[in-house]
Amino acid sequence: MPIPPEVTGDEIDPDVRQELMSLPKGLAEEVSRNLVMVAQLIDEEPDRAYEYSRVALRLASRVAAVREAAGFAAYATQKYSEALAEFRAARRMSGGVELWPVMADCERGLNRPERALAMAGEPEVQKLDKAGQVEMRLVAAGARRDLGQLDAAIVTLQSPELASGAVHPWTARLRYAYADALIAAGRESEARDWFAKALEADKDGVTDASDRLAELDGVEFVDAFDDSEDEVVEGGIVDEVEIEAEGDVEDVDVDVEDDEIDDVDGDDR
Repeated sequence: MPIPPEVTGDEIDPDVRQELMSLPKGLAEEVSRNLVMVAQLIDEEPDRAYEYSRVALRLASRVAAVREAAGFAAYATQKYSEALAEFRAARRMSGGVELWPVMADCERGLNRPERALAMAGEPEVQKLDKAGQVEMRLVAAGARRDLGQLDAAIVTLQSPELASGAVHPWTARLRYAYADALIAAGRESEARDWFAKALEADKDGVTDASDRLAELDGVEFVDAFDDSEDEVVEGGIVDEVEIEAEGDVEDVDVDVEDDEIDDVDGDDR
């Protein structure tokens, strides 16, 4: 697959570059460029990212970072069996446990929540850093929900990390998952509070907490522009709006919300 000339491979993470030093220089550069494309495309164009990952895998299948990238590309395209195989290979090569939560989530994707729960109880979980342990908690709660165990999912998410007022990269997703579990259990008032807390922590827009809050509050947003006329309607940003109609003219209140960007990796499905 063609790679834009401005992608040199130097953009790659230094740790990955170090792994690729075992390859001949020209081959290492080619693999690096393909891995850069995977990283750039995986969120917005996962199918294309997957194709670049296959090229890198064909060129350097014995490099752990390549197997890991191939795993995440397969995971992003919901090829869970393939992703799990790549993650297992990467883990065998590196000896680390960082991939344990996403491996468990692949088991969920394969409709094997019991296996995901079993992994949540394995000694590997204790070797994870705090972010990894929170990720494992999210996966385990999702597995409980897969099994219809809503109360158990709620209890699984209750933790010091959830109760803490400190904001970490995983805080918004943890609070959001808790709110979502609460609303699934019919505890709407509590859910609203936790969606609000998730939104407060979600500086990067990784959840749609604002949309969920609006839904709970009965707020409806419509397109800013009508397809047939060049008129600004409710939902748009305007200074003054003149509405011509037969009969009375009423003031129109305009609510403005920032666009929210969704996340996929390890969130509750």
